[in-house]
Amino acid sequence: MKTRPVIALSAALTMVSSLAATPVKFADFQALAAQHHASLTLAVYPVSADEVRAQTAAAIQTADAAIAGILAQEPAKRSFATTFAAVDAATAPVGDLGAKLGTVAQSSMETAVRDAANEATVKLQEWSVSLTYREDLYQLLKAVADTKPALDAEAQRLLDFTMRDYRRAGLSLPAAERAEVEKLQKELAALNTEFAVNINQARAPLDFTAEELAGVPSSFLESPGVKQPDGKYRVMANVTWHAQAIGENAARAETRRQVSVARNNLAREKNVAVLTKLVALRAEIARRLGYASWADYQIETRMAKNGATAVKFEEELAAGLQPKYAAEVETLRQLKAADAKNPDARLEAWDVSYYTNKLLKDRYAVDTEALRVYFPYQATLEGMFAIYQKIFGLKFTEVEPPYVWAPGVQLYAVQDAAGGEVLGAFYLDMFPREGKFNHFACFPQKIGGVLADGRYDLPVEALLCNFPAPSADKPSLLKQNDVVTLFHEFGHVMHGLLSRSRYVALTGFAVPQDFVEAPSQMLENWVWDKAVLDTFAADYRDPTKKIPAETIAAIEAARQATEGYGTRRQLAYALIDLALHARPATEAANVDVVKVGNDTLGRVSIAPPADTAFVAYFGHLAGYDAGYYGYMWAKVLALDMASAFKHAPGGFLDEKVGRRLRDEIYGVGHTRDVGQSVEKFLGRPSSQQAFLEYVGLQK
Repeated sequence: MKTRPVIALSAALTMVSSLAATPVKFADFQALAAQHHASLTLAVYPVSADEVRAQTAAAIQTADAAIAGILAQEPAKRSFATTFAAVDAATAPVGDLGAKLGTVAQSSMETAVRDAANEATVKLQEWSVSLTYREDLYQLLKAVADTKPALDAEAQRLLDFTMRDYRRAGLSLPAAERAEVEKLQKELAALNTEFAVNINQARAPLDFTAEELAGVPSSFLESPGVKQPDGKYRVMANVTWHAQAIGENAARAETRRQVSVARNNLAREKNVAVLTKLVALRAEIARRLGYASWADYQIETRMAKNGATAVKFEEELAAGLQPKYAAEVETLRQLKAADAKNPDARLEAWDVSYYTNKLLKDRYAVDTEALRVYFPYQATLEGMFAIYQKIFGLKFTEVEPPYVWAPGVQLYAVQDAAGGEVLGAFYLDMFPREGKFNHFACFPQKIGGVLADGRYDLPVEALLCNFPAPSADKPSLLKQNDVVTLFHEFGHVMHGLLSRSRYVALTGFAVPQDFVEAPSQMLENWVWDKAVLDTFAADYRDPTKKIPAETIAAIEAARQATEGYGTRRQLAYALIDLALHARPATEAANVDVVKVGNDTLGRVSIAPPADTAFVAYFGHLAGYDAGYYGYMWAKVLALDMASAFKHAPGGFLDEKVGRRLRDEIYGVGHTRDVGQSVEKFLGRPSSQQAFLEYVGLQK
């Protein structure tokens, strides 16, 4: 977007936003966006099941009418703009509605609304699949593509990807076979949603006495909802930070074991059967489309290109890490042996976090619980905002949200700091509540793209997290890993907001899935840097106290001392995913998904508790299927990109490198090959050197 001169309204916004007691009106930013020939609009969130259904019906009806108009054109008047670009624009609102309803399904306080949103999501997915298989639309687009119109690179990319996706959907198959694939794709969409819903609804409350929770910090015991009327303490094994608090701190092994078993059995009764169907169905779809496996089908459009490359990448990393991993596990086992006074003690899954935490305290003098005082939530959030505003040249302003789906949800407008141009907006929904998505993720609400009248439809993102809520006498205090998560997930917000393309299909997270995590993983490195931490991390009881340099050095040494295990654990997750999805269709029917998952964990990492089914709660298997390898693939790229900051004059706060990141990685989205984008940012070919240094294999 070209920046236009900013008039008096921008100055007024600057003055008003500096007055914390005077919230800025969202409408002011809408007016400013209009001056830059852009549209800043928020989703109208449904507040009842009827509204969910009404919005869904209206979106489908509007999109169908637009598609009908495209099909009704006289052949002589058809062009790329009136076909490919028009379809992209016509389907974008349905995609935005799907994203919005996905957020509603994971965040609404009303069960009926969540259920309706999940049902509507399936309906929208079925509509999308049906649209893909419309013969008349395919033939229209193919006819235009066959004329080989003269297009610029971005338009040509949209055309090529559209025709590639039709091929991958099976439009070149005979009609009967194509209809069967369409039917299977709809079944797959419904099963994916069912798998995710079962995870979101899974609960595992466990009550313990104070004695059984010996070692667990008061910050957990005093948290809202933990202390029960009968004097016991309730641990929700499905709430991530609850499970972490017990796993890292409970001195009683049996307590840790019970929580570990409960967490590893979440959604087991429903999702083992669902996952078994998913694996078989995916393999059958791949077979009908001419692929050897679901992994080959999924990965074709990504950087790795096929399942064999992904498996090779993961297995080679696992093998390279074996000596370091084995040494780390033996160190933890020896700690347990000393505790148990049994030289032959075996390290179990529920021991790893506890003895890792003990290692950090005893050998590296790192007390992760004690470090919480340096990371009060609000100061950490504001500190992160300041850093991202500085390195990316941005300005965030909290505005009055016209609507929020739950108490405490906040809304911010984002501007370019230099020109004042409005770039988009984001929501924050940061603390747990009943019925809410129980992990951490960025949920796009609106993808950017050019509207029919030429205005740019600005992106909107939502961040859903589950950080510890404040107690009666203490603010929310984050662990350092929570801060890493915050920087990572907000990196996705930045990616979504700063990406620009004329076409929705090429914007933001449209990049290959094995790259989409890299821009966010890169920003995790900021949390290990003294200069960065000093800008916001301070003892909430005495803000003059910063984290000592030797403590940060010890944290980094401790991280690297346990990186072999942590990386192997991630590789195990990816290899479970690939073990399920890189097999041919003939081997995928009725596969024992629990055995595959548990055996792979036992081979690559620590075996899970006996008689548990981790895969039933492995949410990435619906949506990131044959894609989890991408986290490590992207991490290698992320660490390479982070090294550009590490070696810059301004370090991780270097504004020139930050601007280059904004322009060459975030800004271009998928308008060009991401490998090319990485090389343009780095000024050289990518390398694994930074990754090897990070895990401690090289100096």
